Amino acid sequence: MKKELGVKNCLYPMPVTLIGANVEGKPNFITIAHVGIMDFAHVCLSMGKIHYTNGGIRENETFSVNIPSADMVRETDYCGLVSGRKFDKGSAFETFYGRLGTAPMIKKCPVNMECRLAMTVDMPNHDVFVGEIVEAYCEEELVTDGETVDFAKADPILFAMYDKSYFRLGERFADAWSIGKDLIK
Repeated sequence: MKKELGVKNCLYPMPVTLIGANVEGKPNFITIAHVGIMDFAHVCLSMGKIHYTNGGIRENETFSVNIPSADMVRETDYCGLVSGRKFDKGSAFETFYGRLGTAPMIKKCPVNMECRLAMTVDMPNHDVFVGEIVEAYCEEELVTDGETVDFAKADPILFAMYDKSYFRLGERFADAWSIGKDLIK
């Protein structure tokens, strides 16, 4: 028997990201798990309107999506606990810039995406930023087949909202667009 849960988004766990933006001329990072795929070249971020980082995204029209590994869980959690208004979170990381020059990225993160702001959707309590991916970066030892990220090696942090916990990625167990072919009649 199914139990009714009410209006509850059950898409967790989700990958944790560190969103980077220059705010008042300095790199700032915020922990965000509400990041989605719009299409192969665009991502979206759902960020509460109160966040300090939002102003930097609007001002520069750029941001980065940094995927931290599980060994970065302490720094990642810290960036979600404190505000860039009071703490210099950019100083917690060695950063670099790519083509756009205004989207700070974290060197220690195994995967980074540099994005140009494509549009902003104004929700009642959140800004939804849609970004065009200008370039993606990955540590060489995590790349297979010349351009595929081996996410098992990247060891990303996953987040579940309702029990406020972090998870690790499980094992690869099947091939997509293949395992179900035997059910096609």
